Amino acid sequence: MKRVLTTALAAVFLAGPVMAQTAAPAVTEDFKPSSVNQPGQAYPQVNSQGYVRFRVTAPDAQAVKVSLGLGGRGGTTLTKGADGTWTGTTEGPMDEGFHYYHLTVDGGTFNDPGTLNFYGSTRWESGIEVPAHDADFYALKDVPHGNVQQILFPSPSTGTQRRAFVYTPPGYDASKAERYPVLYLQHGWGEDETAWANQGHANLIMDNLIAEGKARPFIIVMTYGMTNEVKPGGLFSFDIKPFQTVLVNELIPYVDSHFRTLSDQPHRAMAGLSMGGFETKLITFANIDKFAYIGLLSGGTISVDDVNKTPGFKDKVKLAFVSFGSRELDGPRMGPPGAPPQDPRKNAEELKASGVNSVFYVSPNTAHEFLSWRRSLHELAPLLFRD
Repeated sequence: MKRVLTTALAAVFLAGPVMAQTAAPAVTEDFKPSSVNQPGQAYPQVNSQGYVRFRVTAPDAQAVKVSLGLGGRGGTTLTKGADGTWTGTTEGPMDEGFHYYHLTVDGGTFNDPGTLNFYGSTRWESGIEVPAHDADFYALKDVPHGNVQQILFPSPSTGTQRRAFVYTPPGYDASKAERYPVLYLQHGWGEDETAWANQGHANLIMDNLIAEGKARPFIIVMTYGMTNEVKPGGLFSFDIKPFQTVLVNELIPYVDSHFRTLSDQPHRAMAGLSMGGFETKLITFANIDKFAYIGLLSGGTISVDDVNKTPGFKDKVKLAFVSFGSRELDGPRMGPPGAPPQDPRKNAEELKASGVNSVFYVSPNTAHEFLSWRRSLHELAPLLFRD
């Protein structure tokens, strides 16, 4: 199981493109500050086409470049003006949604002082938000809101107090009797337990779905997946056991004893993006008696062979959800060493034909990036806990 790998999991370390794959049109001069800029900061800016313009004050610098995307590949070289500011615009429109970036100033790596920071690429990175045409589903609206709170839970296996963030849905605090199902939701490589609330807007996605009557209210638990010691090329050696112990033996009992949960298997789900999806598959398949819903978001595939090798899967698992950004599916798929390449769409179809409730979702015109995963959560959430 641990050796199962897909091209999308390789993309944990080899990020998908952040530039839209279209011919670059003439640039429209209607740039506005990014929605994730620091208060009062005018740059970076985004125009209606998805171009991004950067401006940085560094009068003594000799060279300034913006590196876009996980790993810093691709970027924009800025030009110095007479006033000591460096300005540049991306060569083409970027994909809609959220992207990490940083500055390289005279060979050193720095964050842009104009924008907020988000934990990704194993460091706090700058972020840019390119408005999406379908952003309404994760917009902050005048609807009842849930609460995202930090918890610290004991972890004897690691000898520490560990942190998680817990989303409780609207109405949780008002009702002292109602109990709720739980989704354990994992971040990707290079990120941490802040990712799904900050970059992913998981709480706003849920608030809006619940307000529209499209999803059952449930709790979401987000914790650190202990993934960031893994280096490029080292995924095959990743040991899931330490994190599985933390999640299954320590975090779940803590959540069940401190929140009003429905603590049986039919009311517990696990999902994750990218490396978090890889972890989700390993943990859920080894603990079918604890998880009834499984979601892999750009994080692998589930085959009929996987199911046949897992006793109890067809009887106990209520949903196998797999999703990707459309650009992630353009290249060849990979599978276990020595085995034929796997096609996740075909796997999902075969799984459904075998009698498993299999759902396959493709986010249009996105790659290995947060708009793919925001959309995936939006598709997944209404399918959970429909009993």
